[in-house]
Amino acid sequence: MHFGSSNDTEAVKKQYATSKGLDIRIGFHNKYSTNKQGYSNWIISNYNIKRGMKVLELGCGTGGLWEGHEDMVSRCGKLVLTDFSEGMLETARNNLGERDNIEYIQADIQYLPFEEKSFDVVIANSMLYHVPDIDRGIREVRRVLKPGGVFYCATLGENNFPELLAEWFELEGEEFKPNHNFTMQNGGAVLGKSFADVKTAFYEDSLHVTDVEDLVEYLRSLASFKVILDLPVEKIREILKEHIEDEAVDLPKEYGMFICQ
Repeated sequence: MHFGSSNDTEAVKKQYATSKGLDIRIGFHNKYSTNKQGYSNWIISNYNIKRGMKVLELGCGTGGLWEGHEDMVSRCGKLVLTDFSEGMLETARNNLGERDNIEYIQADIQYLPFEEKSFDVVIANSMLYHVPDIDRGIREVRRVLKPGGVFYCATLGENNFPELLAEWFELEGEEFKPNHNFTMQNGGAVLGKSFADVKTAFYEDSLHVTDVEDLVEYLRSLASFKVILDLPVEKIREILKEHIEDEAVDLPKEYGMFICQ
């Protein structure tokens, strides 16, 4: 598999079979991101969830979006957390616990097991680019949203650090095919097929990595970075060390979200 994220179903299953790799990546970003508000905190600050609303999160991962936001969890009349991975869903259950207003369901965005007009809010963060048939997935979101409901979806931009790493590791052609299926640059057009009102918001951030070993571990946590994983660890470390300036490696980040009605 080439360097970059994937929307190949089996590759995604492998990458997210357990939360181990995701935990490494979340910890890395928490430690080295220069915007200390935190991406998850910024995402959730954009949500307008009123008391009693029925909320659906697709691709909930470890459930980390909701940790530390008890007020917003309790505000939900029903919070339905879904993930493609049974392992991820179990981790979310362990992290958030059993509550009267939380339900955990294994589900695929392309075939949602919910009735039409069921939810006031639908959330899908950092997962739409993995969906094989993204148009079908977004139509399913539109189907289960109530009239006047809101769809929040966060994603990556096309000017992110994988592009810089590809340059450092001299990757091109078949070795580097970034997944641009759903980005901050093209996501609006994709969403516009199903939603009349699509707003865009960017999150300003970057990475200031002071320990190269953590960056090595981060890269090795990504199953889709196989072309780098095939290199000896010492070679990965050597290439990264070439780009240390003032005792750190600085990398760009481009993230944001769409708010759709």
